[in-house]
Amino acid sequence: MGLPTFGFVAVHERPLADGIAAEADWMREVALHGRALAQLWQGAAGLVVPRSYERQPGWVAARERWAAAGRPVHVRASGGGLVPQGPGVLNLSLVWRGPVAPAAAPVDTDGVYRDLCDGLAAALSRLGIAASAQPVEGSFCDGRYNLAVDGRKLVGTAQSWRRIDGVPVALAHAVLLVDADPVQLTDEANAFEAALPSGRCYRADALTTVAQAWCSAHRQERAPADLGARCRHLLAEQFARVLPPLATCGSTEP
Repeated sequence: MGLPTFGFVAVHERPLADGIAAEADWMREVALHGRALAQLWQGAAGLVVPRSYERQPGWVAARERWAAAGRPVHVRASGGGLVPQGPGVLNLSLVWRGPVAPAAAPVDTDGVYRDLCDGLAAALSRLGIAASAQPVEGSFCDGRYNLAVDGRKLVGTAQSWRRIDGVPVALAHAVLLVDADPVQLTDEANAFEAALPSGRCYRADALTTVAQAWCSAHRQERAPADLGARCRHLLAEQFARVLPPLATCGSTEP
């Protein structure tokens, strides 16, 4: 089964204050109208965690502390682990109706992950970046279907399946580190984990970014100023299967 066909990719130019709430809205829209949606967006500075974090003893105090500091913590429906959001972090959300079944049970989740990773890797390859699916020990929200470059995590992926008004709806999500600071992201993730306390600890050297991977692949000290725009453009082209993408972000040549 894998991923369905997406007519176009909607590219959001401004950060979404709560992208997780937006994903829930997109799922309801798909349940109502049936057309698959693809959204490329950046979230406001903050953290996203799965519901399991609400069971940690320090959850309420830690969440209130981060919110007071202007770094809200949002809870998502999918599993996995903690993920920082903010400048330099790009999100791809793919939403579609699942097959008619007695329950909104996941169908061919591995096929969805493979298609998602293949599409992401194909877009990155056009920047000269060779990425492959693998777990990366020490990275936040680690999983089998990360995309990594030279053993360092560049992209994380997740899935969520729900039944909305009787309609099964699937969400596949990817988080790409474009030009964010891996040390800053890891420090924030570790600080929140310590505040819970969860006992989890992450390593900044387990991460890389599109900018770092581009510099390594092209043997350059600095990435192009428009690399983020190129990345958005290539992702929009990759996942739009019928109509031209909405993104017009300049050259797609590395």
